[in-house]
Amino acid sequence: MNLALFDLDNTLLSGDTDVEWIDFLVEQGVLPPSDHEANHAMDRRYGSGQASALEYVRFYLGYYRPHDREALLAWRAQFLESKIRPRMLLAAQHLVTSHAKDLVAIITATNRFLSEPVGAAFGIEHVIATEPEIVEDRFTGDVAGAPCMREGKIEHLDRWLEKRGQALSDFAQSWFYSDSVNDLPLLERVTHPVAVDPDPRLADVARRRGWRTLTLR
Repeated sequence: MNLALFDLDNTLLSGDTDVEWIDFLVEQGVLPPSDHEANHAMDRRYGSGQASALEYVRFYLGYYRPHDREALLAWRAQFLESKIRPRMLLAAQHLVTSHAKDLVAIITATNRFLSEPVGAAFGIEHVIATEPEIVEDRFTGDVAGAPCMREGKIEHLDRWLEKRGQALSDFAQSWFYSDSVNDLPLLERVTHPVAVDPDPRLADVARRRGWRTLTLR
């Protein structure tokens, strides 16, 4: 068995789950219209490297804190049907299926509350994600442990594999599919790094290193 890892946002999906979630809550009237611009400003700052991983995840997790789980689950169900399913790329589904004989996992910066049901929609059992801190069944607005971002993805992957009694070196072949230069640390660890509809900086790295590049759109 080999290992196939997939980034979620702008890779398997044509968009970013966290960004879409905040826009959805604004559309539902849960959040004020001003949060739309704050949302996209944070997305731009992180994409350009101006925001740290911790600042990014705390920004988005902060929106969960005022609401109880029942309300969040109801909004999430609507969100998955109206915003996420239309962004699930058919070519991405075929790519996941092509790894049916491998150990497959999504590894994403998006928190588990949003990413786990998206993984299930793709038929992917294993989701390695940023873990939101939850106390007495409520989101605190903080992250539990390190964000699953940049170098943190390696930490999360190693811990997940260790719990399975495995290590990355156990796999003769390993793939990681990602769109973002933020995922460079993990792309450098696998035997088959693949740039998927890459951002300009990752496209440049892939071109210089001779990495495979593909589009799912």
